[in-house]
This record gives sequence, structure tokens and C-alpha cells, in this order.
Amino acid sequence: MKRATVKYAKGFNVLVGDEHSQAASMVIEPGGHEGGSGNRHREADQWLYIESGSGEAIVNGHAYPIATGDIVLIQRMDTHEIRNTGKSRLKTLSIYVPPAYSENGETLPRGEQ
Repeated sequence: MKRATVKYAKGFNVLVGDEHSQAASMVIEPGGHEGGSGNRHREADQWLYIESGSGEAIVNGHAYPIATGDIVLIQRMDTHEIRNTGKSRLKTLSIYVPPAYSENGETLPRGEQ
């Protein structure tokens, strides 16, 4: 068993994982964003849960509103960007299957994700 306490620290933080999956938290300040038109996980699906705040998920060029309590599946190879369009911090929890990042938050090379 592995366990971690979810802490919403500034930026992107890998929390816990193994060779099959991993969890990470992300905090985006109002007006900020993460990702972009070239951002994708070649070999990992991403479940994105919105803990608090509001914004939009741009997935494959389409904008979708997101808000507290929403869960979104961003499938492997989908290009995506998460934008905070609200007035408070956007706090998210992501589950990657399989892992997409090293323990220090670096993108895993293709074949290791």
C-alpha cells in the first residue's frame, strides 16, 4: 500500500504512485494556465478532479467549462490546457494511468509513461 496526504501547494506536485498509476495535485492562480496546444500524454490517461475553483479545459482545441466537483477524463494523446478563469485558485487532483511524470514532476520519456 502507498499513501499520501493531498496538499494543494503552488504549481504541479506528484503525490504518490507506482508503476501502474500516480496521483498529482495542481494549483493554478487566477488568470493562469497549465499545458497548451502541444501538451499531451502519449501513453497515459489523465483523470482530472476539480477540488475547488473554476476554469476551462481546452481539449483537442475545444473549450469545456470546469468547476468544483467536476471530473474530466483526458485520454492519452489528447492535447490539453487547463485555464483558471475564476477569481480564486483552481485546485485539481489528477490520476494518471499509467504514470506520466517522474517523482520530481518531469515528463517521463515515451515508452516509460
